[in-house]
Amino acid sequence: MVAATARRGAAAGLRAVFLSGEGRVSCAGGDLAVLAEEHAPPLAPRTHGAANLLQQAAWGWRTLPVPVIAAVHGVCFGAGLQIALGADIRLAAPDAQLAMMEARWGLVPDLGGIALLRGLVRDDLARELTYTARRMSGAEAEAIGLVTRTADDPHAEAMVLAHDIAAASPAATRAAKRLFNLAADADAATILPAESTEQAALLAGPGPAEALRAAREGRSPRFAD
Repeated sequence: MVAATARRGAAAGLRAVFLSGEGRVSCAGGDLAVLAEEHAPPLAPRTHGAANLLQQAAWGWRTLPVPVIAAVHGVCFGAGLQIALGADIRLAAPDAQLAMMEARWGLVPDLGGIALLRGLVRDDLARELTYTARRMSGAEAEAIGLVTRTADDPHAEAMVLAHDIAAASPAATRAAKRLFNLAADADAATILPAESTEQAALLAGPGPAEALRAAREGRSPRFAD
């Protein structure tokens, strides 16, 4: 998973990333035996900026320069849910089952789950879900803000959304993601100048001119990579 984020982060022309599990489930969780093995990755060293190697499996999607869309079906537990939380947008089947499962095994979410939860749901809900490890449906997850919305076919819906994002200006989309990532921790005194800096850079490029040209010609704009 860490290698996958690195490959996609370095891919030229990348505009969006789609995450989905194969088979009947999204992800039943991590392999707990890995943490108990003699050669398990050490947790203290920061190997990827603020993240350790394991955390990068989920946090890496948040730091990828382009939007990431996760489609959730079947069950999505523990590490699998944390990986989905690293996405910018989550689409879930109404009957999907999601849970922050670590407490059941005497553990805490450690792939960035706490840092990712705090911007999605109320603090008391995040605590309840973490303390109890209870399961919730995709419909409940939508109601509390854990997923963006439900879809009968989240895979197909995510592909449509990915194509919509890919049709937009890649420079503007990447700038917007940088600003949203900044907004998670910074105050207005930091965010407002950052907005101005990103906008000035975009105005100096070809994107707005192409959009205006397309509007005059009655067509959709075509943005280069």
